[in-house]
Amino acid sequence: MFGLRPVELSAAERLRGRGHRVLTPDLFAGSVVAGHGSAPALEDGFALMERIGWDTIMARARAAVRDLPADTVLGGFSMGVGVIGSLWPDRLAAAGVFLLHATTIVPEGIPLGTPVQAHVAAGDRFAPPDQLAAYQASSAHARAEATLHSYPGTGHFYTDSSLPDHDPDATHRTWQHIDGLLHWTRSRRHLPHRTGADDVAVEALDR
Repeated sequence: MFGLRPVELSAAERLRGRGHRVLTPDLFAGSVVAGHGSAPALEDGFALMERIGWDTIMARARAAVRDLPADTVLGGFSMGVGVIGSLWPDRLAAAGVFLLHATTIVPEGIPLGTPVQAHVAAGDRFAPPDQLAAYQASSAHARAEATLHSYPGTGHFYTDSSLPDHDPDATHRTWQHIDGLLHWTRSRRHLPHRTGADDVAVEALDR
């Protein structure tokens, strides 16, 4: 809800450097919350998100991924995880999903063993125990190959080097895990029912 910022764009470049094609849809159409001397204020992010409206955000997200292969990997940062939660039921063939700084419900009907990763700060108020439990229960019900990675001593948006939340070690470990997920999905491209699994759509809205 701060808009498309360097943290998402640099993540996309990192993935491109590993040979993936990456889409970072600008769901706020250029609007970004600026920091007032340091980090952006949460209330400003909420206000921007509410001004644009969830229906508009999701319409832009659906338009952005409409022509991508059905098994494109989905990835989201914080509020972008909510975008994935709304998109995923219509894109059940996604080859994999990674969720940063929040969790969502894993929908029924995904391919057996779909790899799903969630990465959150331990004790994060934006990833409370009931949401973590719902993620794990829905993952088991959908028979996903799901993992939950929790990082003690970090802030909510620990992958963003511009914020006080940042933790370099947790960030490094997070991207190592995501690299593993993407490597696995790429290896599946040689199977008849998988094509284009190295495409990645990062829903790049944060918090």
